[in-house]
Amino acid sequence: MTRRTLHASGALFFILAGAGAHAAIGPDACDGKSFQTVLHPAAARFDARAVWLDGRLVIWPGSASGGVFKLYRSARGAIAAPAGGTVSGADGAIRLDVFAGTVPPAAATRFNYLAGGPVLRVRDADAASLPGLHRGQLVLVREDATGRVLDATRVQAAGALDDLYAPAADLPQLGVDVSAGRTRFTVWAPTAQQAAVCVYDGGTGGVRAVYQMDFDGRTGAWHAALPGDLTGKYYKYAVDVPVDAGIVRNLVTDPYSISLTTDSKRSYIARLDAPHLKPAGWDTTPAPQTIRHQTDMVVYELHVRDFSRDDASVPAAHRGKYLAFTDTGSDGMKHLAALAHSGLTDVHLLPVYDIGSVPETGCALPQPAGSADGDTQQALVKRTAETDCFNWGYDPFHYNAPEGSYATDPADGARRIVEFRQMVQSLHKTGLRVGMDVVFNHTFIAGQNEKSVLDRIVPGYYHRLNASGAIERSTCCDNTATENRMMGKLMIDSVALWATQYKIDSFRFDLMGHQPRAVMEALQRTVNAAAGRNVQLIGEGWNFGEVADGARFVQASQLSLNGSGIGTFNDRLRDAVRGGSAGDSGEAMFGRQGWINGLVYDPNAHAGDRPAADLLKTADLVRAGLAGSIRSYPLHTFDDKTVPLAAIDYNGQPAGYASEPGEVVNYVENHDNQTLFDIDVLKLPLATSSQERARVQVLGMAVDAFAQGVAYYHAGIDVLRSKSLDRNSFNSGDWFNRIDWTYRDNHFGTGLPPADDNGRDWPLLKPLLADAALKPTPADIAFARDAFRDLLAIRASSTLFRLPTAADIRQRLRFFNTGSTQVPTVVAAHLDGRGLDGAGFAGIAYAINVDKVCHTVTDPDAVGKRMHLHPVFLSGHAADKRATQATFDGATGAFTIPPRTAVVFVED
Repeated sequence: MTRRTLHASGALFFILAGAGAHAAIGPDACDGKSFQTVLHPAAARFDARAVWLDGRLVIWPGSASGGVFKLYRSARGAIAAPAGGTVSGADGAIRLDVFAGTVPPAAATRFNYLAGGPVLRVRDADAASLPGLHRGQLVLVREDATGRVLDATRVQAAGALDDLYAPAADLPQLGVDVSAGRTRFTVWAPTAQQAAVCVYDGGTGGVRAVYQMDFDGRTGAWHAALPGDLTGKYYKYAVDVPVDAGIVRNLVTDPYSISLTTDSKRSYIARLDAPHLKPAGWDTTPAPQTIRHQTDMVVYELHVRDFSRDDASVPAAHRGKYLAFTDTGSDGMKHLAALAHSGLTDVHLLPVYDIGSVPETGCALPQPAGSADGDTQQALVKRTAETDCFNWGYDPFHYNAPEGSYATDPADGARRIVEFRQMVQSLHKTGLRVGMDVVFNHTFIAGQNEKSVLDRIVPGYYHRLNASGAIERSTCCDNTATENRMMGKLMIDSVALWATQYKIDSFRFDLMGHQPRAVMEALQRTVNAAAGRNVQLIGEGWNFGEVADGARFVQASQLSLNGSGIGTFNDRLRDAVRGGSAGDSGEAMFGRQGWINGLVYDPNAHAGDRPAADLLKTADLVRAGLAGSIRSYPLHTFDDKTVPLAAIDYNGQPAGYASEPGEVVNYVENHDNQTLFDIDVLKLPLATSSQERARVQVLGMAVDAFAQGVAYYHAGIDVLRSKSLDRNSFNSGDWFNRIDWTYRDNHFGTGLPPADDNGRDWPLLKPLLADAALKPTPADIAFARDAFRDLLAIRASSTLFRLPTAADIRQRLRFFNTGSTQVPTVVAAHLDGRGLDGAGFAGIAYAINVDKVCHTVTDPDAVGKRMHLHPVFLSGHAADKRATQATFDGATGAFTIPPRTAVVFVED
C-alpha cells in the first residue's frame, strides 16, 4: 500500500490507500454531522442463534442436524437467505462439517449454558481464511441437498474472536500513548474492514488530519504512530464494521479515553503522568495509612453533586464539583474532617467515571415547590429528569475518564483530570482514603446509538447475548460480558488505571455477581501489583439474571466468593435490622417491621399478629451479622441448638455465607432503597416521637459499628437524611437527593416521591408526609450526628470490633442472652482482648437494647469482673446521655441497658 496526501480546507490529510470493500476513510468522515454512515445496507436481517465456541467450532442450539451447513460471507452485507429459497448476495461460502469429536474443555465450560444442537467445524483447508471472514457479514445456512434454505442465522462471535486474537490480552497500551516524540493510537477492532484516527485541534471545529490505521492480524488491533507530541488535541476513530444493518462507518470515541471534551464528543490526547496534569504536591501526598486489614474499613458512601450542591459555604463555582472537596473550610468538608477524626477511614464516591446520563453543560435546574405531601415537586423533576444535572451515574460511557459535569470546565480535557486529582489529594490530606463505585456489569447503551462506544467498535462482542443474539438486560441496561477476554481486560485495565493514576484506594463493584469470580481474582492480583499495595475490593454479590446460580460461570456472588477476600454486601443483616426486603411495597412495606423498629414488641397499625418466634429468629440473624456472617461461627440459637451460621436460614439461603470477615460488608442504608430514616417512618408506630426516631436511627448505626467485617454507611445517615420516602432516587433530581450540612433540615416532607417508582404507594405515603410531627428537629439531627461520631470512635478504639480472621472471631466473640430464655430485644456480646494487638482492653462487652423499656441481661462469665463504660461515654461529651445510665454489676454479671440504647463496657 502507498501513502498519499489529500487537501481539504487548507489542511493536510493523510490516508492509506489500499484494497477494501469501499473507499478509504477521508476527512469528510471525520467532520460529518452523523455519528454513523451506512455504507452498504443489509439485504436482510438475521438473528444470531448460533455461537462460535472457538476459532473453528460453531454450535447451533436447537437446530436440526440434517442437511448441508454453509457459512456464507459478504464484504458488503448483501446476503439474503429466504426460507425455501436460495442464498443471494454472498461473495462465497465455506462448508462446515458436523463435528463428532469432543469439544475442548475450555469451550465446553464457557458455553455450557447453551441448549443442545449440532456442533459444526470449519474444514482445515478453510481455517486460514477465518480471521478475514469475521471482517464482513457472515451467515450460517442449513440447506437441503438442492441448495434450498432450511434455516439461516448469524453467529455470535466472541468465542471465535477470543481464540483467533488471544494475544490481544497482552496488549500493553490501548488508547493513546504520547512518548518518545510521537503519538500512538491503538484500538482493538478485529472485525473492522478499515479504521482511521481523526485528529482535531480542539473540542470543536474541523478535523486537523485523518490517519489511516494499520491492522495487526495477530492481535486484531489497529495502530497509528504519528510523529510529534499531540498533547492537548482531540481525536475520534472512524471504523468500518459489519452490523446487522449492513456495513457502517462509525465515528466513535476511544473506549480507553483518558479524558474527553464536553458531552464526550471527542477523546483527549495526553499522558496522565504529564506535570501539567498534576496538582502541586500530587506525587508526594500520601494516602492515609489507616487500613491494615480490609475489616478496618469504615466507609461513607457519597455522591459528588449531593455533597456540595446546596452548601452555601462552598464557592458558587465549586458547588456540585470535584473542587468542592478542596474547600476545607466548608460545612461539608468540616463534616467529613470530623468523621475522619472520629474513625471514618474511606469516602466512597458514587460513579465518577464518564457517564452518559447527564448533560455536561446547560443542564436543567428545576426549582420545585409545593406542600409536604404534594405531587407538583416530583412532576417538575420528572419533566426534566433526562436533561437536569443529576443522576446517580450508573450509566458508564467511558470507563477510564473522569465525568465532565463535575469539572468546572468540561470543555477542557485537562481540567477534569487535574480537578479529580485535587479532590483525591484533599480527601487524603483530610485523613480519608478514597473509594470509587464502578459499574462494569452494563453500559449506558449499546448498538448503533450515538452514546454506544464498545458496540460500535466491535459489534456484538462486549455485551452478553441471549439465545437469539439480543443483548441481555437483567441489570436494567445493556449487560456487558466480562467473561469475554477483552471486556474482562477493559475492566482490569480500567481499575488499574484509577488505582495508579488517581490513587484510588478501594473499589465498590455494582452488581458484581454478574462478573466471573476468576476475572475478579485476576483483577485483584493485577491491580495490587500495578499499585504496589493492597487495593480493597467490595461489591454487590446478588445472584440473579442470566448468570444466576452459576449458569454461565462461577460468579463473583455472595455464595461463590468464599476464600477470595473480596467483600460482598450483607443483605441478611440489612433486612433483619430494617425489616422486610428491598422489594416490598404496599402494606408489606409497613407491616414487615425489623429488629430496631418494632417487630412484635412494638407493632404498628399494619403489622398484624406476628408470632413471638419471628422476633427470636430475627435477633439471631442480627447476631449472625454481628459475627461477620462467618459460615463456621457457632451460635446458640433461639431454639437452644448450637449450629454454624451456615445452617441458619435466610430466605432459603445460609445466614452465614463468608469464609472470612473481610468478605462481608455490613450496612443498614445505602443509596438504593429508602433511607433508614424513611424506612422507620414507614415501620415505627406513628406515635413514636421525633426524639425516639433519632434514637432508633442510632441503633441501626450501632449495629454496623459493632459488626465484624467492613462497616458501610450512606452519606447523611448520621444527620437523619430523608429522600421524602423515595425508594429509588437514581434520577429524582437534586430535590429528592439533598443533604444539609448545617444540620437544620433532613428534607422529609418535601413532596410525594416520583411516581414512576413510588406512585402505587402514594395513598399510603401521603398522610405520612403531611404529618409534621414526623419531621426531626435540629436537636434530633445533632443528637444522631454526635452519637454516630461516638460510635466511630468506639469502633476505632479497638481491633476487637474489626477482627481480621474467622478464627479470631470464633476465639474472641461470645454472645450472651441467647437461646429460648433470651430477651430478644437485647443483643449482647463479649469480646476477649487478651493477647490481641490493638485490642486496647482486656475485654469489651456491648449491648443493644431496641425495646422501649429498660432490660437487664446477665453474662455468667462476667461475674467477678471489673467493667466500666467505654471511655467515650465517660468523657463527659458523649452524645447519648441515656447510655451513661447503663450499669454493670460484677457480683452477678448483670448489665442493665436503658431503652433504645447501644452501650459498650470495657475491662481494663
